[in-house]
Amino acid sequence: MIRVVIADDQAEVRSALRLVLDAEPDIEVVAEAADGAEAVRRTEERRPDVLVIDIRMPRLDGIGAITRLAASSGTTKIIALTTFGIDEYLFGALRAGATGFLLKDSEPRLLLDAIRAADRGHGLIDPQVTHRLIDRFASLSPRPATAELDRLTPREREVLLEIARGLSNAEIARQLWIEEGTVKTHVVRILAKLGLRTRVHAVIYAHEHGLLHRER
Repeated sequence: MIRVVIADDQAEVRSALRLVLDAEPDIEVVAEAADGAEAVRRTEERRPDVLVIDIRMPRLDGIGAITRLAASSGTTKIIALTTFGIDEYLFGALRAGATGFLLKDSEPRLLLDAIRAADRGHGLIDPQVTHRLIDRFASLSPRPATAELDRLTPREREVLLEIARGLSNAEIARQLWIEEGTVKTHVVRILAKLGLRTRVHAVIYAHEHGLLHRER
């Protein structure tokens, strides 16, 4: 059972989300929060598998709450939810530690997919904003290489590059002629060595450090 906390300052939105989630046999809403400070408190109390949190909330906004929880909540994965596909929200949420980013007008199925993906340690970004994420990457000046990169084995670096290109574990396995289970092991080690939480952050890291550009 995937345990979820819902955080949104609008009661009707929380009710709508709960209605969708409670209808699923593998998902349970264990708490709700009406602002960012309460979201932090409820998450620390209930230790859910996934927190679904609105970005724009009183007292403490979603990005502030995500920042606090990313440093303290351990295994809880966080999905940022917003009415506005504004770039500062997208990048702010992902940099703060969110696993996924969805718009509120997305299909309910996308939210369910995002929650299940987050529970498995994967990230999901709303297709409506994915192209802007790619455009932003393209405009970035690569950051200097870090010492963490040197800790990656040649195979781990190959896997990281394929993650950055958007390939799934199965696709990476076929591309590199290795077992899918071996890819999963490499992904776990890559995240640990680079100090990253999810595949989404691995993609951001690879692009920010110009790894794809270096391979051309």
